[in-house]
Amino acid sequence: MKIKPLVIGDLKAKIPIVQGGMGVGISLSNLAGKVAAAGGVGIISSAQIGFKEEDFQVNPLKANLRAIKREIKQAKKIGGEGIVGINIMTALNNYKEQVIAAAEAGADLIVSGAGLPVELPNILKEYTTKIAPIVSSEKAAKVILKYWDKITKKTADMVVIEGPKAGGHLGFKADEIEKYNENYREEILKIKKVVNEYANKYSKKIPIVLAGGISTKEDVKQALELGMDGVQVASLFVTTKECDADIKYKRAYVEAQKEDIVIVKSPVGMPGRAIKNKFMERVMNGEKFTPKKCLGCLKKCNPSEIPYCITERLINAAEGNVDEALIFCGANIYEQKEITTVREVIEKLFGKSI
Repeated sequence: MKIKPLVIGDLKAKIPIVQGGMGVGISLSNLAGKVAAAGGVGIISSAQIGFKEEDFQVNPLKANLRAIKREIKQAKKIGGEGIVGINIMTALNNYKEQVIAAAEAGADLIVSGAGLPVELPNILKEYTTKIAPIVSSEKAAKVILKYWDKITKKTADMVVIEGPKAGGHLGFKADEIEKYNENYREEILKIKKVVNEYANKYSKKIPIVLAGGISTKEDVKQALELGMDGVQVASLFVTTKECDADIKYKRAYVEAQKEDIVIVKSPVGMPGRAIKNKFMERVMNGEKFTPKKCLGCLKKCNPSEIPYCITERLINAAEGNVDEALIFCGANIYEQKEITTVREVIEKLFGKSI
């Protein structure tokens, strides 16, 4: 397996791996910085990133913007010359403010999904920050790239294709997940064709990275053979010493069995993949959990109708209260049986010669 660097415009990662952004508080400056330092692309998640700030409950926007800037700067300090980016979900309130804060802090790259990031190029027109949409279907790729081309005369600097085995929010309807689990190859090739059309139009290379269930060297090999320029990996990095998550969160991964991994309904309005713990069993049995306080994190959220507050439950996860938490995960985490390191994850996927 021949390994080539991942080139994103004038940025170059020695190892073609993007560490997926994981919120709340799972991929912050330490993990992202250490991945960048190791030669990959480190990604912070902006989702309620300021949850540890003293004023978070009073002014979450101010706390989040402050934390975005601090975490990016700290990750870049740790990462040295490496690439540090941030994942900002379009479903979040104050999306524009978060994007600008990230650009001002020096983020090399903004990865954006959980909806269609159609306004991203316009928001960043005064900045050199690279942009990368997350897509799961040919249709989504067409809509985003066509809009960017028509309205802003710009195109993507990188595209992330997120498949059905990914963790967290999935870009599929619930009934599509099983179908795509069986054969996602055709959709990947269709998306690749769309991306290449715009790469040709703009006379630039648009690297494509494949995400979702990447957990072995064979997975990487298959992605590269499909014409991908790299892979995005999240779950394998959770069980590393460098991950920002609480040790109890990491142990939940290590202790999970295959049957514990389920598709859940998220207040975001999308299906997601998570660990079935005590809290999630109660949700699946129809219980509703009224939010203690609405922090206005999502654009489309009615506190009186949702089964639970996603912010509350993801903060519980980050703080190690795992029995009362939403613990997002990828499809293959039951194979992760020990705490490793960033370097060991990279060697597992690409070989020790890297």
